[in-house]
Amino acid sequence: MNGGSSASSLLIFLLPVALIIFMVFSQRRRQREVQNLQAGLAVGDEVCTTSGLFGRIIALDDAAVTLEVSPGVQVRFDRRAIGTKTPPATPTNATDTTSTD
Repeated sequence: MNGGSSASSLLIFLLPVALIIFMVFSQRRRQREVQNLQAGLAVGDEVCTTSGLFGRIIALDDAAVTLEVSPGVQVRFDRRAIGTKTPPATPTNATDTTSTD
């Protein structure tokens, strides 16, 4: 009977330890992914910021990124605000007037 109590005590100790180890490794993996993204940024890349703004990089330095969000509209962001690279946007057909009415 004492052996079962010992095993359950060990399990109660090991589960939180395993959870903490999992959290540490997943955080390191995310940090590595962000570093790779930041290192791989280049002028001309289509990106999305962490706040959800889409644009194309037109200027890049160590601390800041200038995005063109619309023709002639430039916005400057902290480089760390770039969340993801996105595939190039395909132009939409503005003359499409099909209606469901």
